Amino acid sequence: MHRPRFRTLPVIAAVLILLVGAAIAFTDRGERAPVAAPVTRPRTTSTTTTSTTKPDDPGFLVADAVSTLVDLYREPGVVLDEKPWMANPTHEGLPVVFEVLEEQPEYLKVRVSSRPNGLVAWVKRNQVTTRTVPNRVLVEVGARRVTVYKGETSEILLQETAAVGTDRTPTPLGHFFVDGIVELAYKGGSYGTHQVSVSGFSDALQSFQGGNGQIALHGTNRPELLGQPVSNGCVRLSNDAIGRLAWLAPTGTPVEIVA
Repeated sequence: MHRPRFRTLPVIAAVLILLVGAAIAFTDRGERAPVAAPVTRPRTTSTTTTSTTKPDDPGFLVADAVSTLVDLYREPGVVLDEKPWMANPTHEGLPVVFEVLEEQPEYLKVRVSSRPNGLVAWVKRNQVTTRTVPNRVLVEVGARRVTVYKGETSEILLQETAAVGTDRTPTPLGHFFVDGIVELAYKGGSYGTHQVSVSGFSDALQSFQGGNGQIALHGTNRPELLGQPVSNGCVRLSNDAIGRLAWLAPTGTPVEIVA
């Protein structure tokens, strides 16, 4: 914020009313012009984000990997035997990102994008950088609805009807986060214009079309099916809605999926 500036412009006004030579000095006070606040938006990559939240709503802390391997620990100093590290980037070429749950001087407790769902580990601060994201996503499977909220508030930024998993291939429930965003060259494909990858994995499918059964929020070429339980576990939105969600929910954004 600019500080007010004052300038003194001495003006000598000679007033001759019966008495000659009496001078009165006046001071001109300058006023600060209003300055418009910069308007920014969160980017849809894991390299940069700018929080648009207010000072009393700082958003959510995220960690981005900066080394080619990120060591995972069960607790500070104790290696997580079942998954001792993560390669960066991922096998899909996406940067590794974590949702931060707790901070210590040398370690961060994080949510990890990996099976089993909800995997939590510790990572060293010197292997990541941190930033904040401004919003959170709620997926209500029963209501067939996706909502983006501003920070921890109840302010709704986006709310759209969604298609969800079938009874045989249900959308997994739990606390997750956005771990990758891919803009697609849409030519009528089933994933629409964007794929917003979520750190949750299908409980029914260990693999799908060569992938590892990870779910995503994505667009669709069948908008008439929105509002129905028709997917293999992913959450489908209209192409317009997924484009806006990708803009509002950069990597690291918390995603809660409830029944």
